[in-house]
Amino acid sequence: MSNWTLSYDHYVPEEEMRREALTSTGNGYFCTRGACEWSDCGPNHYPGTFMHGGFNRAVSIIGGRPVSNEDLVNLPNWLPLKLRIENDEPFSLENVEILSYNHSFDIRRAVVSRTIRFRDKKGRETTLASRRFVSMHKMHMAAIEWVITPENWSGEIEVISALDGRVVNWGVPVYHKFESKHLRPVRTGPIGSDGISLIVQTSQSRIYIAQAARTNVFVGDEKIEPGRSLHMQDDYIQQTLTFTVREKTPVRIEKIVALYSSKDQAISEPLAAAQIAVCRWCDFGLAYERQEQAWDQLWAMSDFKLPGDPEAQMLLRFNTAHILMCCSRHSADIDAAAPARGLTGEHYHGRMFWDEMYIYPFLNYRMPEITRGLLMYRNRRLDEARERAREAGYNGAMFPWQSGSDGREETHLINFNERDGKWYPDYSFNQRHVNAAIFYNMWQYFQATRDLNFLWNHGARLMIEVARLFASLAKYNPDRGRYEIHGVMGPDEYHEKYHDSEEHGVKNNAYTNIMAAWMFSTVIEALDLFPKKRRKSLCAILDLTDEEITKWEDMSAKMFVPFHDAGIISQFEGYESLGELDWDAYRKKYGNLYRLDFILKAEGDTAEKYKVSKQADTLMLFYLFSESDLKTLFARLGYEYGEDTMRRNIEYYYQRCSHCSTLSLIVHADIMADIDPQRSWEMFKKSLRADVDDIQGGTTPEGIHMGIMAGTLDLMQRGFMGMEVRDDTLYFAPKPLPELEGLSFQMVYRNTPLRLKLENQTLKVSIEDGEFGQPTMIGVGDEVIELQVGDSHSFPLSPPKAKAAPAKKALA
Repeated sequence: MSNWTLSYDHYVPEEEMRREALTSTGNGYFCTRGACEWSDCGPNHYPGTFMHGGFNRAVSIIGGRPVSNEDLVNLPNWLPLKLRIENDEPFSLENVEILSYNHSFDIRRAVVSRTIRFRDKKGRETTLASRRFVSMHKMHMAAIEWVITPENWSGEIEVISALDGRVVNWGVPVYHKFESKHLRPVRTGPIGSDGISLIVQTSQSRIYIAQAARTNVFVGDEKIEPGRSLHMQDDYIQQTLTFTVREKTPVRIEKIVALYSSKDQAISEPLAAAQIAVCRWCDFGLAYERQEQAWDQLWAMSDFKLPGDPEAQMLLRFNTAHILMCCSRHSADIDAAAPARGLTGEHYHGRMFWDEMYIYPFLNYRMPEITRGLLMYRNRRLDEARERAREAGYNGAMFPWQSGSDGREETHLINFNERDGKWYPDYSFNQRHVNAAIFYNMWQYFQATRDLNFLWNHGARLMIEVARLFASLAKYNPDRGRYEIHGVMGPDEYHEKYHDSEEHGVKNNAYTNIMAAWMFSTVIEALDLFPKKRRKSLCAILDLTDEEITKWEDMSAKMFVPFHDAGIISQFEGYESLGELDWDAYRKKYGNLYRLDFILKAEGDTAEKYKVSKQADTLMLFYLFSESDLKTLFARLGYEYGEDTMRRNIEYYYQRCSHCSTLSLIVHADIMADIDPQRSWEMFKKSLRADVDDIQGGTTPEGIHMGIMAGTLDLMQRGFMGMEVRDDTLYFAPKPLPELEGLSFQMVYRNTPLRLKLENQTLKVSIEDGEFGQPTMIGVGDEVIELQVGDSHSFPLSPPKAKAAPAKKALA
């Protein structure tokens, strides 16, 4: 197995949609699925292209009611290259005999390729090799290369090169009920003798998207001039290239493409920009070199080298590539965020949830400027969040559970159950904890970078408004002498309400309440970092008074947290009175329980009656905070945190989780690293394969899962290496795993480049020589040193005392 290649050696039609998502190529501005250039949208193929911010809204009639829905739009298809041999039907894998086949993704360069040798119905044998990429060097550019070799024949062929604006959003079958046509044609036209162009506009958001392409033919290094004919419609343009080929003589076709939109900066208009760019750009060979160089720069900072496990090594790199193809330096300067499915498919309509919490830690310690740019997506929508809070009767800012173009709540009020074919009310918009995730992301970025300018100008304002939201959500209960939050949903999502109640939400979700307590104390800490004049000015602008800050301080010590069974943190108040599900019976009956809520509803039952969860809820606390942080939090709240609190809660909740969300695997693997490192590694390996194996049984074809991909990378640094920032010191606590032997990687901490290597029971930490960097406090165990620029230090490691592990349970 190559550490840099994901490869398939057989064509399996029913697996193509998954492979297309996995072998997508992108650059943080736009991304295109790894479909064959000759394939059209159909049961087994979906050649989609998506760009950050490319949303459009349409109204559909569903269940007799109008439903407004915003989609990340499938953009015009720039891929089409079709081969016709001597006037026969165009080549496809369904009308030839496949003699050999390879479809691979070059992880190092983000290049998708196919090499196919086939025999057609007339006995002609041909080899077709294709390579293509979306350029990381030039954000608006992409390129395709075909090499056609007639193996036992000579004759005339046609290659059709097209730009297709007739596309619709059709990549998620359950969404076929929604309006799918988002593009309106504007015009098409030629560019000189070898080029074509197209421009369309989204129907509601009125974004113009333009594409231009040049297609040329080469024999060896010599460019030949084929016959050319042109066909144009308002939303489709193709150029047909006709030329003669000779037996055993390879012919190379290059298609160079530019994509611009009216959202781009420093252009007059997108069609002219695309036409100019495609004419100025280099040939495929030089573009490929530039692609390699651009990715080499990314890998120098992003690569985890793990020599002890070749499969894990390849999959870590694969996940890294996907994160960078969605969130790169190109993303930092545009209004981009981190969609839950990246830019590889249409599931969740391309929206943002709380997955950023899993994605940003990897970027924070490598390319924090990317995180900074992505965090601005939330800051730009702060006014909309303020208005949403006001309309709901709260103070501060309330960000939506599902966010798209402008920050309004995009969550549908109904949800379709594929098991019984019915629509049910959807109350998931009550997940106010998404606001805590956004607050957490701001603070974690600051902890990694100490970027005071960002905190002063952007981060603190948002953090203050989110703190205000939770202060207005919380109500004081004089009988308990504590603050409570009612009517919310936790991350679990199965418990939208109490099963015998008509009111939305539950009372005192422990995760939400503890996060609120942490936010109240943290926002005060953030304010203390302001110079006096800046703080006074900010408080005046936001009408922030000393009395409000004093109330936050009081609330940080008096949030109510429910418990049961002597030390188990109750997921929410009343959780202990719920029934137990017969997991074994349901596994025997259904096998896959990923959508346990749908299963129960189809049976006329509801998950709200049982102690079950979709994903980690209470256990999120142990994922986001170190034990030392939690002990401080609990002490401030006046609750006991014992030596076995984490272990007992993990044991209790793990066996009651269906892991319907892929994010759940990452959370459990991370917190298990402190208790049973070997078991954690097993869960990590399953997490690595979540998309490659499509463990949820059909969701990966609709888009990869950004959260779990980035989560595996963060698991390497925070879980297995035990990295945390405490008292302005960067601490490490590597886990005693033989698989980690030889692990090395680079990171950036507060503008200081660090190199780490785990070898022979030592952790070597070095600060690279260079113009950047500063003395940095590094700690391992009880040893803390100040490392100077250009220095390195080896920390001796001793295996920590093993804690008692939870009894092993099969994954739900």
